[in-house]
Amino acid sequence: MASFYLAIFLFSFGMASAQLSSNFYASSCPKALSTIKSAVNSAVSKEHRMGASLLRLHFHDCFVNANDTSSFTGEKTASPNDGSARGFDVIDTIKSKVETVCPGVVSCADILAVAARESVVFLGGNSWTVELGRRDSTTASLSAANSDLPSPTMDLSALISTFSDKGFSAKEMVALSGSHTIGQARCKMFRDRIYNEANINSSFATSIQSNCPSSGGDDNLSPLDATSPLVFDNAYYKNLLNNKGLLHSDQQLFNGGSTDSQVTTYSTNSATFLSDFASAMVKMSNLSPLTGTSGQIRTNCRSIN
Repeated sequence: MASFYLAIFLFSFGMASAQLSSNFYASSCPKALSTIKSAVNSAVSKEHRMGASLLRLHFHDCFVNANDTSSFTGEKTASPNDGSARGFDVIDTIKSKVETVCPGVVSCADILAVAARESVVFLGGNSWTVELGRRDSTTASLSAANSDLPSPTMDLSALISTFSDKGFSAKEMVALSGSHTIGQARCKMFRDRIYNEANINSSFATSIQSNCPSSGGDDNLSPLDATSPLVFDNAYYKNLLNNKGLLHSDQQLFNGGSTDSQVTTYSTNSATFLSDFASAMVKMSNLSPLTGTSGQIRTNCRSIN
């Protein structure tokens, strides 16, 4: 998948009580934000799909970006991540540029948070204030990633429960799911839906099947939003109203359940969706980050120091 949208869990953020600040780098690295923005805009302009990749990496955690070693196992190979998380090279480039400006100051976690915002803005979404001062974790949990990350096969009740466990309302879950207005998913993740589910537009299913055979082609990609996959808009919700959700979990948001009305609202009011998404991103970004002297500032985002 290009997103499974919402790896909002605490794998890289850890637990700490110190507060973040929007001007955290004002003195220590005043060019940090402009450097990140410039690098993101350059990457996304070359390949619009990169915006979804950067957003997805932020929805996950910094340790999605960490390579396995003989003494360390990261989360890249967790089932929800394996073969789907992209954008690592862009994060490497950004980190390198920031290190040139102010070495050892800006964390990979903060880079991901800012890069996610800038990619959304570049593709047409709203901006939001990113609180800064996160530090990078030195631990990871492959088993937790496998057990806790939302699955594209989840029904609505499971999605609501999973997000509730992290303090998010069903409304916020629906808003964050709108990140699927950009990005792509692997055939493996939606094959069962397009061949076996009844609540899917038949012509839509047929069109997707052309790039996702009933067997083989597991890594073939299809856009999560076939209408406007390169624009951060509310087309994702309009698609759900027409049974054109690519993932099972997508269509569950509009399938006769408690979130139908929220999907309908977002489908008819883009401004409301964009505002709610930005607000939910602020909340997600502030989930118990490592701050102060906890964790570290990684020199290379792919490994601990």
